[in-house]
Amino acid sequence: MKYLSLLLLCLLPYLFSAQGLYDKNTVQTVEVFFSQANWDALLDNLAITTEDYLLADSVRINGVVFDSVGVKYKGNSSYNPNNNKNPLHINLDWVNSNQDYQGYTSLKLQNLYSDPSMIREVLSYAILENYMDCPKSNFANVYINGTLRGLYSSAESIDDRFNTNHYYDQAGSFFKCNPIGGAGPGGGTSPDLKYISADTTAYANGYELKSTYGWTNLVDLINTLNNNFSAIEDKLDLDRAIWMLAFNNVLVNLDSYSGSFRQNYYLYRDINNRFVPTVWDLNMSFNGFPGGTGSGAGGATLDPMSNSNSNNHPLIKKILADPMYKRMYMAHVRTMVQEMFASNWYITQANTLRNTIDSYVQADPFKFYTYTQYQNSLTTAVTGGGGPGGGSSIPGIQTLMNGRVSYFSTNQNYILVAPTINSYAASNPTPAFNETFFITSAVNNETAVYLGYRTSHELRFSRIPMFDDGNHGDGAAGDHTYGASVTANGPIFEYYIYADNANAGLFSPQRAEHEFHALDLNIPAPSVGQVQINEAMSDNQLTHDDPYGESNDWVELHNTTPNAIDLSGMFLSDDLMIPQKWMIPSNTVMLPNAYLIIWTDNDTLQTTGLHTNFKLGSSGDFLSLANGSTVYDQVSIPGLLADQSYSRCPESGVVFDTAVPTFNAMNNCSAGLEPIQWTTLIYPNPTTDVLNLDFPKSAKYDILDINGRLVYAGEEVHGSTQLNTVNWNNGLYLAIIHYAGGETQAIKFIKQ
Repeated sequence: MKYLSLLLLCLLPYLFSAQGLYDKNTVQTVEVFFSQANWDALLDNLAITTEDYLLADSVRINGVVFDSVGVKYKGNSSYNPNNNKNPLHINLDWVNSNQDYQGYTSLKLQNLYSDPSMIREVLSYAILENYMDCPKSNFANVYINGTLRGLYSSAESIDDRFNTNHYYDQAGSFFKCNPIGGAGPGGGTSPDLKYISADTTAYANGYELKSTYGWTNLVDLINTLNNNFSAIEDKLDLDRAIWMLAFNNVLVNLDSYSGSFRQNYYLYRDINNRFVPTVWDLNMSFNGFPGGTGSGAGGATLDPMSNSNSNNHPLIKKILADPMYKRMYMAHVRTMVQEMFASNWYITQANTLRNTIDSYVQADPFKFYTYTQYQNSLTTAVTGGGGPGGGSSIPGIQTLMNGRVSYFSTNQNYILVAPTINSYAASNPTPAFNETFFITSAVNNETAVYLGYRTSHELRFSRIPMFDDGNHGDGAAGDHTYGASVTANGPIFEYYIYADNANAGLFSPQRAEHEFHALDLNIPAPSVGQVQINEAMSDNQLTHDDPYGESNDWVELHNTTPNAIDLSGMFLSDDLMIPQKWMIPSNTVMLPNAYLIIWTDNDTLQTTGLHTNFKLGSSGDFLSLANGSTVYDQVSIPGLLADQSYSRCPESGVVFDTAVPTFNAMNNCSAGLEPIQWTTLIYPNPTTDVLNLDFPKSAKYDILDINGRLVYAGEEVHGSTQLNTVNWNNGLYLAIIHYAGGETQAIKFIKQ
């Protein structure tokens, strides 16, 4: 028993780390350790001055220890220097860029201020995730220097990782839509999407730029919304915007765009060049925000048309002024009310959350409400606990939503009768690539029917009319069966139906575009020789970043045929003895004559793009492509220089050679690389105060930070030089050496 206990003690960190950081059925344990006894005063000072982080000696998450972590207080109304429990932002990679917990580099911890139920934020996200992309959320028990500070809600950061996972890259314009000076009197300009002028500086106080560029894109969106609304779907993911507004209204979430401050959302410009809204900060949902709607209405009787005539809410005003968009909006409102609240789904979820946190609430020494108030918070209004209303009454969640359901049952816009969608089908449920076929739907009480579809996850849905004319696979004209002709010209086929009449609309599935119908395309697996390993890079520094902005090594496959092929279930490996090391995920389709990049980064937690469970060695390695036990292709890769690839030359041939990389494109076999026979010495690495560079021949050089921004441009040097790095930010840097003669070398170093 003694040894068993010891074994369990040793395994405890690993057992804890196996649980998901945002698993709703668990409470995470977060322990922060500062060397300074006056850490609270230091955090307060930073919060009211620079808003910078304080360096923590370590942070322990579920037993996993991280050194040198940045910690700061966050929040507006929820932060107060007199609080014993303030909201926290923990940045794991503030100093060490390689630190993450299950792929996450930061924690946003809300102190449950102004929420006697303690579950508003987590419950709200649990509802919202059914309808649009949103942060994951659960709870954490927080200790600082060994002392319990209490229970917090924990919501996933909306950052580059979030954008990549949900919107497929992180290179787009990115804004946090909160006033720079905080909301309310004396705060910054509201991020209300009102058009001010073409001058981008006019918007600087209302929106926080989170990317390196984007102001022109934002002003273009705002101008289109206000002055050219007919083109709005080219600039804004309108369906997600409508879901956001429906959610805000149904849940009486007024600390949002739908409220008086028009804030607490993000905008990210995706690969379709459309801004996508993401909801943020739900701790005051369910009418917990005393600021109101800006129209004098709130609570159980909040009209779904609230702010439809408000010049301060152009997004709401413009959408609800368009008859079709208004019908779509009300369709989303009905879906949410019926699925979440009329069914009492939310009560089941709320009680599950309460059972999870009950003991933690009892033990919380600094909670803002009594345990009795917490126990009664679903049905009883609570006054007190602070908040911008100075002790406003916070309604019981169940009481509020029972009132909402009752109110909607008689609301004139809600009770309008929508069409019924009785069936939907594809003329060929397993179409081949590039096959044209029909989608049909039987509908009643309609005046128009539309098909939304896409042929890749990354693409926007195209919405086209369906016809009841007898010419679109729809049977007889006028039989209320509609059809549309489409082509399966991508790796997938996903679709939804939307029907409306003069009064109301209906989606199938009702959670579209977040959910959709899908067809299984008939795309064959390749035969031996049809797909080849075409190129590999084992020391990528400058060639191309993966979707997460990391310069990882990569392998390129090539479909040598004029037909689409399905690689699902095939294997890539760097071990001759284990050909089935990493399985290519399902629905991995290569288009005709196309190339496919697979990142060999040993990071399978990353979900955008393909990421293997192994890395390639820059000193030489082996690579194979197999289908079951049958090896389709293999290559022995020699040692490679930085940014040098090993490429098949010619393509479809058998010979490989070192080459200039041609990422996701045809190999350039005429441009081989001669190995650089010299190298610049950079030391000390890591550096703190000074950086020495010894050049073996004449060269110019540039120093770039981790984001690719130029930090220092050096003059031509032959010999030694020294740089003062005292004022440089900590992190990873890249020295780009341009030798006389045309050779280029890249060398990484760390400033700490």
